[in-house]
Amino acid sequence: MSFETVELTIEEGVATLTLNRPDALNAFNPQLIEDTRAAVGQVAANDEARVLILTGAGRAFSSGADLAAGSTAPEGSSVGEGVAYSMDVGFNPMAREIAALEKPVISAVNGVTAGGGVGFALSADIVIASKSAYFVQVFGPKLGLVPDVGCTWYMPRLLGRARSRALALLGDRLYAEQAEEWGLIWKAVEDDQLMAEAQALAAQLAKGPTKAFGYIKKILDASEDNSLSDQLDLERDYQRILGDTEDFVEGVSAFLQKRDANFKGK
Repeated sequence: MSFETVELTIEEGVATLTLNRPDALNAFNPQLIEDTRAAVGQVAANDEARVLILTGAGRAFSSGADLAAGSTAPEGSSVGEGVAYSMDVGFNPMAREIAALEKPVISAVNGVTAGGGVGFALSADIVIASKSAYFVQVFGPKLGLVPDVGCTWYMPRLLGRARSRALALLGDRLYAEQAEEWGLIWKAVEDDQLMAEAQALAAQLAKGPTKAFGYIKKILDASEDNSLSDQLDLERDYQRILGDTEDFVEGVSAFLQKRDANFKGK
C-alpha cells in the first residue's frame, strides 16, 4: 500500500516509517495523521515487521500540528471545539496506537522537533537524535495552549517537575546532547550517523524475543500506577505467559549450549 504523506519500508524485520512532508517540516495535517495511523496498523498486523523506526524527511522530524490546515470539525464548532475534535479523531488515536504497538519503536530524530512532534518522538521506546536536532514546546509561550500528543505525560516522567515545567512555560530549545544528559532521550549521535545507529538498534531488536519485548513495554507502563505488590503479581502473570513461548525454550537452550539464541517472536 502506498501513502500520500509517509513512506513505509519493511526490510529484514525492520519497518521504517518516514514522515514525508519536508516542505512543511513534516507538520501533521489530517492526511499525515491518517497515513501514519494506517502505516502503524500495517506494522502491527505484519508478523515480518518486528521493530519500527520513526523518522522524518528533510530537515525536520516534525514541527507538530499544521496550523495552516483547515479544520475538519462539524460545522458551527468554535475554534476550541475544532481543536479538541482534531485531537479526538486524529492526534490522540495516533498517539495511543503507537504506544500500544506490541513491538519495539525507535524514534530517529533528525532535526526540528516542535509542539506535538515532541510527543510523537517521545512515544517511541528508544529515542535517538542527531546532535543538531532540538526539542521545543511552543504550545504555551507561542500559542496559548497546553502541550499535547502526550508531552504532559512523557516529559514530567522523563525530566522531573522542574525541567518539564520550565521547558513548557518558557519554550526554550532543548538540544539533543543536553536532552541525552537530562534523560529525555537515549542517545545523541553525529548527524551523519543517525540512521545507521537507528538501523543497528533496530536490527538488534528484530533478532530478539519480540513477543517478550511487547510484554516488557506493557509491564513498564503499568509500573507507573501499580503498587510494588501489584507489580510483583503482574511480573508473575507475564512470566507464566512467556514461560510457555517458543522463544523462552530457545533462550534457555541457547544459554545452556553457550550459543546465540535464534528467536522467532513466538
